[in-house]
Amino acid sequence: MPEKATMERAKEDLREGKAPSTAAGEFVKEEIDHVREGKHGVRSPQQAIAIGLSKARRAGIPLAPPRRGRTSPSTRKKAERRPLAAGEASRKEAQHDQPKIRREESRPHQRSNRTQHRRKESRKNA
Repeated sequence: MPEKATMERAKEDLREGKAPSTAAGEFVKEEIDHVREGKHGVRSPQQAIAIGLSKARRAGIPLAPPRRGRTSPSTRKKAERRPLAAGEASRKEAQHDQPKIRREESRPHQRSNRTQHRRKESRKNA
């Protein structure tokens, strides 16, 4: 979760009419500071930038998703999703509310080859 001060600076940038990328820069700056402090390691500066931009998107900064060829299709899809509205349950919590179909109900249980082989062997010996 981004720090409160970072969120305020980003919102202030948007209120002043600055570009969304400028507001997202606050999140990138925060992430680079975290790396310098040793909170977590990244393999390259580009990775720190990508993490910062991802946090900005989650915080509601209206950034465009990464261009094709820069990231995987699944990452682009995640970046295109709308951010959660205030007070809205997280998507994980919403998934927990839905009933799950048990594996047994969806398809019949099949014995493994090993079990079938053992049953054949026991029939031969009997």
